[in-house]
Amino acid sequence: QGQVVESGGGLVQPGGSLRLSCRGPRYISSTFWGSTMSWYRQAPGNQRELVATFTSDRRTNYADSVKGRFTISKDGAKKMLYLQMNNLKPEDTAVYYCHSQRPSGDVDWGQGTQVTVSS
Repeated sequence: QGQVVESGGGLVQPGGSLRLSCRGPRYISSTFWGSTMSWYRQAPGNQRELVATFTSDRRTNYADSVKGRFTISKDGAKKMLYLQMNNLKPEDTAVYYCHSQRPSGDVDWGQGTQVTVSS
């Protein structure tokens, strides 16, 4: 805990956009790029689900429910992981978590950021 920190959640209307950010302030460059980093989300009453992944070999994967709407990316200069979310739907409402599996195999979770899609 505490190795990655999310920001950028909030309230948005259906069809709107948000960008989530996740930083690893203690990560050095090799750790940042060598980590497989993902976004998960958990809605009330539901299990935590995988939304998108940026692998250590720079491939991206998405849940079917967000394909074509969400984009995961990394900025090495800022050591930031992003999740650009477009055309948001009420069913995207959840707490979004940043997850990082470091090259050592250790795992970091962020504290979560709330995204609410509602008119």
